[in-house]
Amino acid sequence: MTSQIYRSANGKQVDMGALRLQNEKVRAVGNMKVNARGDVIDDMDRVITSRPRQVNKQYQKQTAPGTKK
Repeated sequence: MTSQIYRSANGKQVDMGALRLQNEKVRAVGNMKVNARGDVIDDMDRVITSRPRQVNKQYQKQTAPGTKK
């Protein structure tokens, strides 16, 4: 559970952490085909590549032993 509770201009409390968790699988606004978590999605909002898989792939690419010249 997150404790990111803020007070709006009208004095109402807004739990931003719960709001973020509630909408993490919703398509993000913009021209990139991703959801709010950063997963790559298709036109039907199905996950093609998850964010942790993308991060691990990039990490493996950077830390792979290279060939010496």
